[in-house]
Amino acid sequence: MTTFDVPGAGLYHEVRGTGPTLLLICGGVYDAAGYAGLARALADRYTVITYDRRGNSRSPLDGPDAPQSLPEHADDAAALLDHLADGPAYVFGNSSGGIIGLDLAARRPGLVRKLVVHEPPLFDLLPEHAAHLAMIDEVERTFAAEGPAAANAVLQRALDMGPADEDERAPGGGPAEAPDPETLAMFGRLEKNFAFFVGYEVPPFARYVPDYATLRDGAVPIVPAAGEASVGQPPHRAAYALGERLGTATAPVPGDHGGFGQQVPAFAARLDELLRAQ
Repeated sequence: MTTFDVPGAGLYHEVRGTGPTLLLICGGVYDAAGYAGLARALADRYTVITYDRRGNSRSPLDGPDAPQSLPEHADDAAALLDHLADGPAYVFGNSSGGIIGLDLAARRPGLVRKLVVHEPPLFDLLPEHAAHLAMIDEVERTFAAEGPAAANAVLQRALDMGPADEDERAPGGGPAEAPDPETLAMFGRLEKNFAFFVGYEVPPFARYVPDYATLRDGAVPIVPAAGEASVGQPPHRAAYALGERLGTATAPVPGDHGGFGQQVPAFAARLDELLRAQ
């Protein structure tokens, strides 16, 4: 557990296990602890790197909070791999972390051995993309005028990804389980991450469009992945649309948008299978 300096921030990161390098890129408000269970489950087969993205948790910005650049977040991932990996690494990204992985694969393909992209919110690939972009504009206006809670309400109403019964489902989706101490500590960091995510990540990240031509024709194998329990939700549909755009099959994985944290053994086994498949 240490911090690595990059331009404008310090990146807190953790390294577990032995074997080929696997970088896990989180999305949303989560930090390295969101992947703790998955990292432990894979540490017998991989050297697993997890980290807090810039501006979140233990990776503070050098200056004040400000709108984020998705390519800059991909540069952070590249810097970590340059620093820690001894060759091309496997990469897994959930949600906006998956989009960061796509930018990394497009611009620094020599660093990526294979990329699994789990439910990336690529609104540009959906038929209702114009409505989604209008919603993002509203999120941005609402954040400036009323703050993060009101802006998040706009986002959640539009995406309609909430569980039917909030008392029986965990924040990341899937059946609720008793959190371990590491996860409890993470929850204590999420309030600040929440405001940063809604105000400074959601608008610029949602407007980002990957270089699909470079990704389709490039040397990095890319596997879009979609949760078996999130059918119909925008990121699930975007994962299948990404597969169509890249000319590759989208792989079903256990759980929903947060399945990596709620169905750890099954998700780890499936991710290992996807990474090692030829």
